[in-house]
Amino acid sequence: MDRQTTIAFVLIGVILVAWLYINAPDPNQQPPITDQNQVTQESQNDSPKVQSESELPKTNLKELAESVADKDLLIQDETEEKPRIITIDTDLYRIELTTKGARFRKIYLKEYETWYHKKYPEDDFYNTHVQLVNTENGGDLNVLFVTKEGQLVNTAELNFDLNRPKYKYELSGTDSLNFIFSYDVGNGGVIRKIFTFYGNKYDSKFDVELENLDNLISSYRYDVVWSEGLNFVEENSVDEANYSNAIAYSGDETVVIDASSVGEKVTKDINGKVDWVSIRNKYFAVIIAPKNASPEGGAYFEGVKTQDTQIGDREYYSASLKVPFNDSRIQKNTFDLYIGPIQYDILTSHENNYEAIFDFGGFPGLKLIIRPISEYILLPLFIFLHGFIPNYGFVIIVFSIIIKIALYPLTHKSYESMKKMQMLQPKITELKEKYKGDPQKLQKEQMKIYGTYGVSPMGGCMPMLLQMPILFALFTFFNVAIEIRHEPFIWWITNLSSPDIIYELPFTIPLVGVDKISGLAPLLGITMFFQQKMTVKDPTQKALVYVMPFMFTFLFMSFSSGLNLYYFMFNLLSIGQQYYINQSSKGVELVPIKDPKKRKGFMTKMMEAAEAKQKAGGQSLGKRKKK
Repeated sequence: MDRQTTIAFVLIGVILVAWLYINAPDPNQQPPITDQNQVTQESQNDSPKVQSESELPKTNLKELAESVADKDLLIQDETEEKPRIITIDTDLYRIELTTKGARFRKIYLKEYETWYHKKYPEDDFYNTHVQLVNTENGGDLNVLFVTKEGQLVNTAELNFDLNRPKYKYELSGTDSLNFIFSYDVGNGGVIRKIFTFYGNKYDSKFDVELENLDNLISSYRYDVVWSEGLNFVEENSVDEANYSNAIAYSGDETVVIDASSVGEKVTKDINGKVDWVSIRNKYFAVIIAPKNASPEGGAYFEGVKTQDTQIGDREYYSASLKVPFNDSRIQKNTFDLYIGPIQYDILTSHENNYEAIFDFGGFPGLKLIIRPISEYILLPLFIFLHGFIPNYGFVIIVFSIIIKIALYPLTHKSYESMKKMQMLQPKITELKEKYKGDPQKLQKEQMKIYGTYGVSPMGGCMPMLLQMPILFALFTFFNVAIEIRHEPFIWWITNLSSPDIIYELPFTIPLVGVDKISGLAPLLGITMFFQQKMTVKDPTQKALVYVMPFMFTFLFMSFSSGLNLYYFMFNLLSIGQQYYINQSSKGVELVPIKDPKKRKGFMTKMMEAAEAKQKAGGQSLGKRKKK
């Protein structure tokens, strides 16, 4: 390989390394927030009056009784009443509701275990299953409005009555059950929050019914709010925070709210029709979608990133839907709720674009290429294979073999081109000696030799460059696929979604920032070393043989074992393919092609075009001088 080929390979490597580094579990930057015409305000300090509880005097309805014209409208709020806890068991989750605020208290997902579940007995349900409500800071579903006296009412502070007497209910299959929470304001005024749950799906329904409150609610609006995000449920909180954000879906586009700086509060206000809002962490999400979204509605978000030396990074988001209040005697609004895993096939089963929250990753420009590859090729193939192979580790191995076969034409052409370039090296070396003082002549003669033997200096690089989007798509796919969460492989690899740590160092290695050693990363580095050893023959490029494997070994230490397993297998298969090509190409001679002019490469044509342009420019200059 000549100097140009070397530069091309180095550039490809640098692009890959930089991209992987930027998307590592502890990045410093987040993707930019997408702007929309409907976004009317984005600030770091100011927030709308109705959501900023600190700017409005909090009150209960008892305190409002003396401040409105019709003093018989409001009754006393019995805040000392002990709330009831109601448990609903379905096929997929266990939900705890509380009459204090008529809201979620806890939500356990039965099909997903905590990262520490092995420390507890299997029958210890509460310590072995993921719980999504952020009980420490709030994390519930409330209704907020501002009274005509300018005071904020939050239903989280009210004690509701429930229409069902029991404390535990069970649903399965297609069963459904509704729970009507009512707060009697007095003089016919009632606030109702109605939940409907189903036995076999993560979807539920939430109704807000306001009766005879036209004398109380001001601003012609109320808010449905999910406060303080979701509970952090993964061992690596830094990685989980990296994927946590809030999203609004409006105008067939997503608006992403992401707090990227520690301690900085991020807010966003959206006016107009909003199809749904969502808060997510790495693998789970809550989505609130109004049944009939109004053009007069909107959404509001707050987010903050925190950092703690003991528990690591955290990101918390609050999302509210702004609902127009018609100032009528009875108003009822219905919302669809989804509280569950970010699993693509489940999300796509809905008709309101829930799958938009699925993050396939990549730079903003690359997403247009990466998402279709992941969405329509990689993910369906992965799920299809698991239908036959129960162990996801072996699915990844078969997956890597299929991808390697699919890429074989590209990589085979790349290896063949590199082999021919190696065979041309003696001739290139002679030219370098012959035209040492004339770089332009040297380059022209090199192109002439390439054309004579039908070899393109970019032949070894272009196939690799063309397969980069597939490799990028695979990288992000293994980082977000919930299918491999907590899935074991063999031996020490017990969780394909996290690094396969075999030893924790008592110190952090300078420059690379590594303090834990994984088992697959060094194996990946070794296979990369042998692969480079087989392909790099130019003595001036020997440094690549050692530098690239060394860099990638430390880079991949913090990546998931599923991703490392894939790249390890891909490298092994590449070594086998390279060995086969080397063996089959023994005895092959460089034979000049019959008509080199018909086989001119892209670079040769570019050089000839530049030379012709230069000559044309010289001739026109000469004519002007004669005049």
